Amino acid sequence: MVRVAVIGAGPSGLSQLRAFQTAAQKGAKIPEIVCYEKSENWGGLWKYTWRTGLEENGEPVHGSMYHNLWTNSPKECVEFADYTFDEHFGKPIASYLPRHVMFDYIEGCAKKADVRKWIRFHTAVRRVTYDEDTGMFSVTAQDLISDEERTKKFDYVVVATGHFSTPNAPHFDGLDAFNGRVLHAHDFRDAHEFKDKDVLVVGSSYSAEDIALMCWKYGSKSITISHLKESMGYKWPDTIREAPLLQKVAKNTCTFKDGSTVDVDAIVLCTGYLHYFPFMAKELKLVTADRYTSPFNLYKGVVFVDNPKLFYLGMQHQFYTFTMFDAQTWYVRDIILGRLRVPDRDARAADVQVRVSREDADATPLAIVRNQGDYVKELMADTDYPDFDVDATKESFLHCLKHRQEDIVGFRDNSYKSAITGTVSAVLPLLWKDNFDDSFASLVGK
Repeated sequence: MVRVAVIGAGPSGLSQLRAFQTAAQKGAKIPEIVCYEKSENWGGLWKYTWRTGLEENGEPVHGSMYHNLWTNSPKECVEFADYTFDEHFGKPIASYLPRHVMFDYIEGCAKKADVRKWIRFHTAVRRVTYDEDTGMFSVTAQDLISDEERTKKFDYVVVATGHFSTPNAPHFDGLDAFNGRVLHAHDFRDAHEFKDKDVLVVGSSYSAEDIALMCWKYGSKSITISHLKESMGYKWPDTIREAPLLQKVAKNTCTFKDGSTVDVDAIVLCTGYLHYFPFMAKELKLVTADRYTSPFNLYKGVVFVDNPKLFYLGMQHQFYTFTMFDAQTWYVRDIILGRLRVPDRDARAADVQVRVSREDADATPLAIVRNQGDYVKELMADTDYPDFDVDATKESFLHCLKHRQEDIVGFRDNSYKSAITGTVSAVLPLLWKDNFDDSFASLVGK
């Protein structure tokens, strides 16, 4: 019997399990599936923990969620076509949600699909190798409870560990002698810690803007955002300002590229993450830049060019997240089930180059949203994933970008329409900036 290993039970790994379960429900003969998950529960990045550094079992903490996090894109843009927000919550709710409400939705989808039976929790994958002669992978995994290692053979391997868990932490002169708190966004857990503090945020992507806004909302005295290239272009509140790239730190004084300085109590490095797969053999390891549609060496964005029996999910920098994961996993499933043919290596490599060139030709946010939406449609067209209006979702993303530019503080107060059900979201009970009750009951009800 064909055997498939799925590494990780976060959103992309759970999506892969759902894809196989859906096929089985329609009468298809599916492979034997084993999903390895090192933590005690599913959810991946969306599984909140107060811990930083190491888990209780000594494994590196995977999640980067913080206590006060809200989604930064409308829920209508990441809705599962086979499990809508209406089905889960039973009524319209707001477009932007606190992290635990979104986790509840992810978990509800996984429970409905009945995929927990395939997951081996508390089990960390240590090594993955491939034997050219037998055409089989060897996956060595450690049971973190019993401390036993076991090696199993598989025909296919699906890597679904994500790429937002290993911090990219650049060095700045003087940082080792800074008198305050230094942390990467991966270890940021609660904005309350920085109340009445002067904070420097290094970076200019979504985590930088969100952590800056959270610190502002929860009472930081001032926030300075240091960016590598150009200004982010938002109309910030009075206590948030932007500065060029940090050059050096002397005690509490930070000096920027233009010679300006600011004294701060804390520095948060929002400097991104690394694609990091220490458990993969060198020849199987994905090495890629942070791209939106065309990770290097992945045919159709998922099939490893050098070994078409190996798949990597969600390795793009993402707008569509869950929607894209579903499109990818249904596509991977159908390759494994023999419904889709993978071309030879030259054709696979050529496909990557076409995608790289397309993205490089126009890397503006508007173009990236359109290209990633077209990518989702391309994969969906070859599978039986439930059809929905991807272009309508694309327009919601574009409206979201527009709302952010118009009002970076208030963009979460907007409502959107589901492309799947047509339901228009409810309005938040208070403006986001004034809403300090992010409990489940306040947003959803009991």
